Amino acid sequence: MAKTVNFISKNFGKYDINSIDSYEKIGGFSALKKAVTMDGFDIAANLSLYKIKGRGGAAYEMGKKWSQSKKVIHPDKVVICNADEGEPCTFKDRTVIENDPFRLIEGMIIAGYSVDAQNGYIYLREEYSHLRPLLLNAIKQSKEKGYLGENILDKGFSFNIHLYSGAGAYVCGEGTALIESIEGNSGRPRMKPPFIKQSGLFSKPTLVNNVESLSLVPSVLLDDDKEYLTYGTENSIGTKLISVGGNVKNPGAFEIPFGTTLREIIYDLAGGITDDNEIRLIQLGGASGKIADGKILDIPYTYEDLSNLGLTVGSGAILVIDKRTTVLEFLKTTQEFFSHESCGQCTPCREGNRHIALILDKCIAGTATKEDISTMKRIAKIMCNASLCGLGETAQSALLSAMHWFKQDFEV
Repeated sequence: MAKTVNFISKNFGKYDINSIDSYEKIGGFSALKKAVTMDGFDIAANLSLYKIKGRGGAAYEMGKKWSQSKKVIHPDKVVICNADEGEPCTFKDRTVIENDPFRLIEGMIIAGYSVDAQNGYIYLREEYSHLRPLLLNAIKQSKEKGYLGENILDKGFSFNIHLYSGAGAYVCGEGTALIESIEGNSGRPRMKPPFIKQSGLFSKPTLVNNVESLSLVPSVLLDDDKEYLTYGTENSIGTKLISVGGNVKNPGAFEIPFGTTLREIIYDLAGGITDDNEIRLIQLGGASGKIADGKILDIPYTYEDLSNLGLTVGSGAILVIDKRTTVLEFLKTTQEFFSHESCGQCTPCREGNRHIALILDKCIAGTATKEDISTMKRIAKIMCNASLCGLGETAQSALLSAMHWFKQDFEV
């Protein structure tokens, strides 16, 4: 039987999420009090010791990212919390905000102190508008208690947090599109370089992390017994918040140790398949993630084991589709999503999505030729290599992986 753990989620249900006093009673802001006695590079080194990778999807080494941000010298730097979480079937960040908003605020303040930033911005997806009052209350009470504002904890450190809401664009989960949106522009990605760590929001050096990444930081700083290091595997240390959905009996967000098998996740934690149907496919990491068949059920959920199969952890989403849906039907739904969400700025993504949608319709109708299949694959690869941002680069991850795992569905 697979077991969940509660390292990131240890505060869930333990305090009144509307009261900072309640949060302090369970040790809230103890990590911040410890952090302000440390050097920012030492905090980054601590994250590197734990080999923590960013939990937004790109899996960039977090300690390295903070260290790089700290090295940039500028009088006015910025920390952004990416709470857009637009990947379908991804809702673990929402679960963190709903259950532990003050921990997110504390993690952001620590990030600001560590990289010498003066302002933090939470970019909240439009669909999470019901969480605005909760976050605004947490920000307000933190400021009243002296954890935000001027001269925090009498350390000469000043930091404020601002809350922004998106308008529902999936592409704004990409860092530069998110920044454009905060600045009041259309949410379209920027050309890089310059990279946002040098010139991001309002042309200021900017550090971007997602909700889970920032909420993990306080727990790590207070982990004197190195509990986190006892979880996971040699190359995938610790725990991960995942969200499981689709044709499962018990969809939800779970915190698991790395190394738990997909079978344990799907059949033990998520209760198995609806009506005990057979699995058609599993998609990992949201709509931009790759898919595989049920043969991967006994693969440990780790960065390295999934990578060996050409798969990724991504956003932490695990979508299970049963036999009632065909592979081509699933791909058509995914393609409709990306055709709608593409910002249209770059030609490979704009035109590539349109043409692939047309060929998929022919595949479903049974009129596609071998040349059509070859053209579709070629366009998908061009999108991966030539698109401006991550949306276009990963929009065809499901298609290309399907052509590997489900060759029979593309036979003419």
